[in-house]
Amino acid sequence: MSYRYVGSELERFSAATNWKTYVASVLSHFIGGRVLEVGAGIGNNIAYLHTAPIREWTSLEPDGDFAARIEERIAAGELPPTCRVIAGTIERINEAAQFDTILYIDVLEHIAEDAAELVRASRHLSAGGNLIVLAPAHQFLFSPFDTAIGHHRRYNRKSLRALTPPGCRLDTCLMLDCAGFFASLANAILLSNAFPSKRQIAVWDRLLVPISRAFDRRIGHRLGKTVVAVWHLST
Repeated sequence: MSYRYVGSELERFSAATNWKTYVASVLSHFIGGRVLEVGAGIGNNIAYLHTAPIREWTSLEPDGDFAARIEERIAAGELPPTCRVIAGTIERINEAAQFDTILYIDVLEHIAEDAAELVRASRHLSAGGNLIVLAPAHQFLFSPFDTAIGHHRRYNRKSLRALTPPGCRLDTCLMLDCAGFFASLANAILLSNAFPSKRQIAVWDRLLVPISRAFDRRIGHRLGKTVVAVWHLST
């Protein structure tokens, strides 16, 4: 069955280089070996997260047009030659395929049956591997923007812990972007914008993300508009 992504923010947020660099600094030491990125979009995360410890990167993308764009970027040399793409959902992965890292970056909130999705993903996780989720935080921040791009929910530490797949343990769960939290709160309460403008994204990326990067660790990653969870499958 074909799938068309309902959001249009991928191109606009591709310019948020400070944010993507910050996310990479947090996630990179959890990523290595054979990587599966679920919901890879147009491959924008690869340039930031594909580092030397990675032997193979599989982009799994249900939107056929997006998957084709990743293929074109690989063929053009814009993405590393270790990359490949599969058009479809987690069900398209060969039952015997195993990965050292499985990524859901701004994806799980789009999936109605999120618990079942992580159980299916965990079956493809190698012993000692990491299952990583980065998602929007706090249901009280749910806004028209979330609805417009097909989000079912936002998350917190408690809701993510409840999704722990069998055999995995939640090793890391932290909040990112404390400064962006207050901007999102203002939007949810006062502005209710359905979609941020390019200028708003630029202001957030250039001004707020550096502030968050300076203060998130100082406050123990207890506040933010984004939550990161890392599950580990024991050997």
